[in-house]
Amino acid sequence: MRRLVLINSVLGVTIAGISTRVFVISVPTLAAALNTDMLGISWALIVYQMAGIGLGVICGRLGDIHGHHKTYGIGMWVMALASLLCGFSQNVWQLILFRFLQGIGGAMIQSSGRTLAFKAMPTGSEGKAQGLMAMSHQLGFFLGPPLGGMIIDWLHWRGIFFLLFVPSLVGAALCMVTGRAVATPPVADRTIDYRGAGLFFALTIVTTLLFDQKVAQVVGNANQSLFAVVFAALLWLFIGHEKRTRNPMVNLSLFSIKVFGYGSIGLLLSNINQSLSSFITPFYLQEVLKITPTFIGTIFLIPSLLSMVLSPVSGALTDRIGSHLLLIIGVLVLMASFIVGANLRADSHWILSALLLGLSGIGSAFFNTASQAAMIRALPKEQWGTAIGIINGIFGLGHMLGISLSGILLTWAFRYYTGLADATPDPANREVFVAAMNLTYWIALAIAVVPLFTSMKFKRSE
Repeated sequence: MRRLVLINSVLGVTIAGISTRVFVISVPTLAAALNTDMLGISWALIVYQMAGIGLGVICGRLGDIHGHHKTYGIGMWVMALASLLCGFSQNVWQLILFRFLQGIGGAMIQSSGRTLAFKAMPTGSEGKAQGLMAMSHQLGFFLGPPLGGMIIDWLHWRGIFFLLFVPSLVGAALCMVTGRAVATPPVADRTIDYRGAGLFFALTIVTTLLFDQKVAQVVGNANQSLFAVVFAALLWLFIGHEKRTRNPMVNLSLFSIKVFGYGSIGLLLSNINQSLSSFITPFYLQEVLKITPTFIGTIFLIPSLLSMVLSPVSGALTDRIGSHLLLIIGVLVLMASFIVGANLRADSHWILSALLLGLSGIGSAFFNTASQAAMIRALPKEQWGTAIGIINGIFGLGHMLGISLSGILLTWAFRYYTGLADATPDPANREVFVAAMNLTYWIALAIAVVPLFTSMKFKRSE
């Protein structure tokens, strides 16, 4: 039965990976079909990550109390329903709403699925478990682009959402079977910090509004300063509440553990950069180089394949030699990918973009797997569900902020190069768009110095 639990966990995390990458590859097509722009369609990506960040930790806590198989099964049902609704969306606002619902299902699947996989593996195999989960997520990344590209070219963009409906139902059914054999461990304190969860979710929303360029266009830069005030107030309230409550949603003391604290900073900034790269690249390939969605999907197989193959290797090496060296290698490879992106031109061969994505896949396989395995190993098992929820929240926050940051940086650079104060990034203006993209990659390279520093703070045995 442990194998069946592990298989179901792999299925769920794979579905979560597909739901992310199949959407990324279709962003230019969806923007045109739903009559919106690059910044508008980005919100359909952002809200998915927002749900994962705001609800990931609470879903992990619910799993610790009521059983991860139950939480996981409900997540599968939510994912199935939301995917169906996304496919029937008539405008970008409906798509954003249903993508948020899909993100709720994804949060439940990610937090409980990974916890089930960790508990199904023997003690001392945390690195292998994380490698398997990373491989499963990358399998979704691997399948998503070519499937999405072919569905868009041969059928209709709505099919990319209907694609997820049946496997989600299969996962829910498997969970019902395995749930009968999975006993819910007794939990001494079954209280849930709902006030903390509400404050954290509100903080996630305000953070998104504060950094999103589309919001700045709607409310104006002057009014957006109000979001900064609200953000500071919510952060103060949240930290104060979490310190006072007996069973906080986010145990802030975890971040005082060196491995978990440094790992959190490095993981956040690294995923900001990875998300920035994956969001910009489809627009460059489709709108600047004029490559079809099917071929773009094929190119996006490269990072997914490399990460899928190397993540288990990274996990096994983490168990044997620790995370220190693997983290440094991962960051350096990611930095090399940003250098490639900073030197792309409007007439560059697509092979350079493939190289960029390939380096990104290798770097993320080494860095993400080693980082998360080390962070989880640093904590007692009874805190794994909550810790995995926090890690998933950090992962999601990084991806969400990466999308927002790419919009901010591209907009600033685009306005600088055009001299127009109200210009928005437009790939039709090929030379200016590419120049703005190059500058964005140089900034990503500078940001990557911080994860390199945090990686060096890990002991060689960790």
